[in-house]
Amino acid sequence: MIAKIPRKSSNPNKLPREGRTAEAEESSPPIEETKGGGFPSYALAGLLIVALGEILLFSGNYWIGIYFTPIQWTGYILFMDGLHKRLKGTSVISDHFGEFALLLLISIGSWLIFEGYNLLLENWRYVGLPENRLLRYSGYAWSFATISPAIFLTYQVLDDLLPGPSPFAGPSRMGSSAFAILVFLGLACLVVPVVKPSTYMTPLVWLGFALFLDPINHRLGERSILAELFSGHGRSLGILFLSGLVCGLFWEFWNYWSTAKWHYDVPYWGHIKLFEMPVLGFLGFMPFTIECFAIYKFVRRILPIPLKERYLG
Repeated sequence: MIAKIPRKSSNPNKLPREGRTAEAEESSPPIEETKGGGFPSYALAGLLIVALGEILLFSGNYWIGIYFTPIQWTGYILFMDGLHKRLKGTSVISDHFGEFALLLLISIGSWLIFEGYNLLLENWRYVGLPENRLLRYSGYAWSFATISPAIFLTYQVLDDLLPGPSPFAGPSRMGSSAFAILVFLGLACLVVPVVKPSTYMTPLVWLGFALFLDPINHRLGERSILAELFSGHGRSLGILFLSGLVCGLFWEFWNYWSTAKWHYDVPYWGHIKLFEMPVLGFLGFMPFTIECFAIYKFVRRILPIPLKERYLG
């Protein structure tokens, strides 16, 4: 560990400077934040959405039952973004909506990758979906769009509230040997389940993109959670892991009551469950947050869209 703790930055989205290109420095400053701000009305609307969703679900409303999970996550995202604005004075929804819209699309694309793996591994299946394809696929898109925003906003709020230096604003380091080993392991985790598909291979998928893309992001000059860890600063990793557990509990709680839901096939002590999820499966939510972060940063880097502001560093 580095003995000297970096001075706490007023900007939790600041990107470590080492490894960034001059072009990135000039064209894509981090989203600036200020101390505190008003509590936006849409945050209260988010709470209302969650409350009404619960009431209408248990009242037997068919449409709420079908779309219960994405409805609840929509309310959650609105509230968490508003809470972050109240705490830090900025909002990705109200202040940087273009970036938020891109995040929704990247979230859909990210989860479709895991759906592709699931076709081979059969780790979960959906039940209770509407037969109408338009209704079914619109529900898919809505649900998938909420995944990354929910994780990232949970991370930001926890980062705001928990003590400690945030974020790591010093130079992050990852040696060539560590880079090569991590990328190789990540690639193996992504390839082996395709070559030898089995439900037992599922844990590899929840590690692969974190090990493969996060080091590559560091080489590209993007923020890397693992590089921060190697530099002696594991706070961001810990908060992302905690965000995964928080979101995982909400995902499984709301899924449990929903009419349209998913069931799991987890081969490791699958009979010991919390809601629909076998208890061991909750561990997968932790590295999954790093995967979502790494995919977002990588895609955002290569998209031919100017980086006007950097979200999450």
